[in-house]
Amino acid sequence: MSEKALFDQEDCLRTGYDMSIDGKVIVLKASALPEGLRQAKYQLYFCTGGNGSYPNPIGSSIFTVSLAEGEKIRWNRSDVLGILKPELLPEYARLQLSQIRPGGALDLKYHEPQYSGYCFLPDGRYTSGVGLCSIKEVQDYIEMQRNYQHRVMICDREDFCVFEMIAGQIVHPSPETVEAFHKERQEPGGMELKL
Repeated sequence: MSEKALFDQEDCLRTGYDMSIDGKVIVLKASALPEGLRQAKYQLYFCTGGNGSYPNPIGSSIFTVSLAEGEKIRWNRSDVLGILKPELLPEYARLQLSQIRPGGALDLKYHEPQYSGYCFLPDGRYTSGVGLCSIKEVQDYIEMQRNYQHRVMICDREDFCVFEMIAGQIVHPSPETVEAFHKERQEPGGMELKL
């Protein structure tokens, strides 16, 4: 895929104020960027929240992480063109996105990660694992990544794979294992899932 000069409205799944942009890859309007940075790579951000991130927002602030440089930056909702179509996300941005911890994640200075989250490009390239401290953080990380990444893998503290998704399809644990777990859990004395 060739690099675009600038992303425009046709590159977005949705535009406007009637949608949530929280937890999505967004495209900033080129006019919101400083003149020397009006390039497609500087238009891409991951929205981590803010009063302006909700549908029909009351506030205007949105909090984001740059998918070009990893910086946390506050923007206004009016600076947002829309939500990028997942298939248009460049590889460098997919790798940067894979390094973002979910909103509300515990501070790693005070909490030891129980899991590591990894995302892989189709050619197998990936970056270092992201520390995740709870099942909730694991679920949130998977939800953040699922539409943008080719392969998402979660490993436990011993580096054993406990979850794997390829092209949006769960491949580990198998559907049969999940079904057996749910069946046993419904029976008195059933087992508990340990991720």
